[in-house]
Amino acid sequence: MKKYTSKTFNPFIIFFSLLFIYGCIANKDTAIDRKFQNLTARYNYIYNSNVLLTGHYEGLLQSYNDDYGKILPVYLDPEPQVNLVLTPGAANKQLDEVITKGQTIINDKSFSNYIDDAYMLLGKANYLKGNYFIASEYFDYVAKAYNNDLKTFVMAMNWKARSQMELNNMVVADKILDTMLRAADHLKKDLAEPLATTAQMRIYQQRNKEAILLLENAVRLGNEKQLRIRWRYILAQLQEKENDLQNAYINYTRVENSNAPFEMYFHANLQRIKVKALISGYKVDEDKALLALLKDDKNFDYTDQIYYQVGELFSKEGKFAKAEENYQKSIQKSTKNQNQKALSYLRIADLNFREVNNYIKAKLYYDSAVMILPKNFPDFDNIVKKAGNLQYLTDRFTIIAKEDTAQAIAKLPVAARAARIKAYLTPKAEVTNVTVLNNQSLNNPDFPNQSLNSPQVGAGSTFYFNNNAAISNGFGDFKKRWGNRQLEDNWRQSQRSSAQENNQVMTGGNVANAVTPANEINPQTAIDQTSLEKQYSDALPTTPELLAASDQKIIDAYFEIASFYQQELNDKNEANKIYLELLRRYPDNNHSAAIYYSLYLNNQGADENKSNEYRQLVLAKFPESNYAKTILDPTFSAKQSQMENTANNNYNVAFDTYAKKDYHSVIKQANENISAFPNNDLAPQYAYLKAIAVGRTAKLDPLLAEFNSIITLYPNDMIVTPLVRDHLKYIEANLEEFKQRPVALVDFDSNEPRFVSQAKTITVPAKPLNNDITAVGEKPVVKPVEMPLEVKPTDVVKPASIFSAAQSEEYYYVIDVADATLTLSSSRFGIGQFNRGNYPDNDLAHKLIELDDNQLIYITSFVDLEDAKIYESSITGQLKNIMKVPANLYRGFIISKENFEKLTSRDRINEYLDFLKDNYK
Repeated sequence: MKKYTSKTFNPFIIFFSLLFIYGCIANKDTAIDRKFQNLTARYNYIYNSNVLLTGHYEGLLQSYNDDYGKILPVYLDPEPQVNLVLTPGAANKQLDEVITKGQTIINDKSFSNYIDDAYMLLGKANYLKGNYFIASEYFDYVAKAYNNDLKTFVMAMNWKARSQMELNNMVVADKILDTMLRAADHLKKDLAEPLATTAQMRIYQQRNKEAILLLENAVRLGNEKQLRIRWRYILAQLQEKENDLQNAYINYTRVENSNAPFEMYFHANLQRIKVKALISGYKVDEDKALLALLKDDKNFDYTDQIYYQVGELFSKEGKFAKAEENYQKSIQKSTKNQNQKALSYLRIADLNFREVNNYIKAKLYYDSAVMILPKNFPDFDNIVKKAGNLQYLTDRFTIIAKEDTAQAIAKLPVAARAARIKAYLTPKAEVTNVTVLNNQSLNNPDFPNQSLNSPQVGAGSTFYFNNNAAISNGFGDFKKRWGNRQLEDNWRQSQRSSAQENNQVMTGGNVANAVTPANEINPQTAIDQTSLEKQYSDALPTTPELLAASDQKIIDAYFEIASFYQQELNDKNEANKIYLELLRRYPDNNHSAAIYYSLYLNNQGADENKSNEYRQLVLAKFPESNYAKTILDPTFSAKQSQMENTANNNYNVAFDTYAKKDYHSVIKQANENISAFPNNDLAPQYAYLKAIAVGRTAKLDPLLAEFNSIITLYPNDMIVTPLVRDHLKYIEANLEEFKQRPVALVDFDSNEPRFVSQAKTITVPAKPLNNDITAVGEKPVVKPVEMPLEVKPTDVVKPASIFSAAQSEEYYYVIDVADATLTLSSSRFGIGQFNRGNYPDNDLAHKLIELDDNQLIYITSFVDLEDAKIYESSITGQLKNIMKVPANLYRGFIISKENFEKLTSRDRINEYLDFLKDNYK
């Protein structure tokens, strides 16, 4: 028998085995230890960790949901989050194993050359788990500890910048990238990812042209194939956005021909076809390439996006009806992609608002879009503002349409006017838009927010409101109890007064509901119709004065629309369009200086030649205006504000002196302030204070001289001058009595200086006739009415408010002052002046209550909401001169008596103002 023992215990094998074991368990700074630690760290840990990270990335590639409706992110990472709360990342077996291996290298292989790699692994794993703050700290440590290794430093700074972007620290991230790029200038390779990260920052900053240059280099230098494909697609998106269509087409084509994931391949093909159409200028047709994509079964899940792109092309051609038709198909086919559905809603809303002027439909679609759009959608805040404030724009567009129509009818021969008015105002049995709203089928895809949860809504659905049989029974039961009732305000009320009927028609309530077919016209309706036609006829601008007043309404409406776009929506382009349209129609209007100044500001940075052109127009045509002075001296506005504050403070001092009955000092202070601020809006009030002080200390003639001086110097003042005219009429009626007095004014209540009684010679302004006439040949523009249109699954149900929208018998106008320390005596005095001068017959009173942090001046009382609105519209423009406190400290609003009693704190006031927005559009 042979013995193999000697071979089994070979001394060399034993020696190397012992050496290997020693190298594994020992951690000493020797040459052999370092070699073994390098060997095991590299192949047992670093290599395996990179394999795990690659596997994680490939999993992301398969599961990551890209939103192709906007510019894709450069990496497969979540978008930056606002106010991100630091929470531990979710458990992930692959990433947790990477973290364990990195910690093992740091703890057990401390003499190896891979410690920096270990910290980078820890940072990357935490980053991919969403622990961005922890990841940033790891990368920061590597950048500082290994700044002599240029490649390591650049990579660490690159990942640190990415972490800061995810934490929404964009300023910090931008500084890191700047440092990284300066260091990367000396790096000859591995530049692709740093360039791509910088490109992502430029995209966030909307510096697309710089991002394009960076991505072009990243694509050229990148080693990772899938990343290069992704970057090329983003490059094409940016080029398309910057209208570089030729290069966009080339890059979309390259992505399509690459080994891209199917979804990216599909969108590249879709965008390529669309861009090609834009380049060649061919007309969209039903059999063109885009619609041909519908025939491919693989594209079934993308049908909504195909129809959307077809709609985009029709929209660019100006075929808005065809565009809306395809957007509607996109909505109908959207089964999974809620972002795409929201985009289609948004496009329909924009079309109806800007092109078709159907503001009711536009608001419905804006509301539906806001329900679905994610909060990080570009321009989301502006869309919300537009949806919430569309009524403001609608009212002004309606004014323009109404006045244009009235002017057009006024230009007709007298004989033709009556027939034209009658034809225009005669109710029509055929109503298209609003009829759809009133008789909306629950499964009609033309209506916003249909099929939010299920693609098909029909008889087969088990949901009650989707069951046609149940709906039919419900309508039958309703009809048995209530009869044929229109969907409108106060629908339960079968008998209405003529005033209610007129208001329903004149306010543009639901015109379709106010329309009665010709064969059902009753005598009362005929009388109301005749009366309405006469009112329209009498209101036509047939004289130069009336025509000028009509023109001024149009001018003011255009100006307010443009200002709203500029200041509230921050949409300079749309504001410029409206400003230019106003200048085209009325070149020499009373807002010209403000318009030229706004155009000068809006074109700065976009078109310097135009900006300079409007700058010169302001300086040449309106050299004495505040706009010209602001252009020449940028600090002019601040100086004016300081001057106004000084004038306000001085007035309050003079008023306090008047309250103390030191009339000679009042006269002195008034003269000084009028001399110091001759053009200030408070000058008439100083003059009035002086006149009253003169009346308290002298006979009638000096008082009359002061009053007549006020009327001469300040004929257009709305606070003091009407009151002075009232005083003069009373003096004239009681002249002998005044001549017998030792002083002209008997000293009654120093806070409310008034005569024995008020002369009642000024009548209350009549309520304006709200004739909602649109342009000649157009259908009436209808204002929205509250209707139970649909049940939206995405609606957020607000808690019931303590405030009520019920009609009240008494309304107040309230001025909320957000400072309990201010003395408001002069403010109340100014309100009293305004009320007695402009509403002498109304017996308006004003009172003050103090809360913990606020003071409320409330004017009582108005018998209905319309009266309160008329008062609000007349006093709003005068509040600055009445209040004499900083404008940011006060706000005015209307409130019913019942709701007013619930205003107990600042929070409750803010709650009411939110309630006001939702219930009184």
